[in-house]
Amino acid sequence: VQLQASGGGLVQPGGSLRLSCAASRIIFSFTAMKWYRQAPGKQRELVADIISGGSTNYADSVKGRFTISRDNAKNTMYLQMNSLKPEDSAVYYCMGRLYGNEYWGQGTLVTVSS
Repeated sequence: VQLQASGGGLVQPGGSLRLSCAASRIIFSFTAMKWYRQAPGKQRELVADIISGGSTNYADSVKGRFTISRDNAKNTMYLQMNSLKPEDSAVYYCMGRLYGNEYWGQGTLVTVSS
């Protein structure tokens, strides 16, 4: 199983980005898919997750600004990020859990700066 994260880049504060996480197999079978981020000098933190039934959870720091979703037909998970802040700058990683195993994407860099 391979996950490929993309969509990062440089954006000004208040801007938006959409991250994508494309899977090499059908994501319908994943029990959970998650986005994490890691800023320089900080620990990796959970940003958002979506479980197989469609329920979602968000870190308090991104609630109301970020939206996680999955398109089973495209085998892709998304993270829509709006109202971005400099403190959102980090490498974003996607993860999928399948049959008790975790599969990670390679990370995509998001930089929020004027």
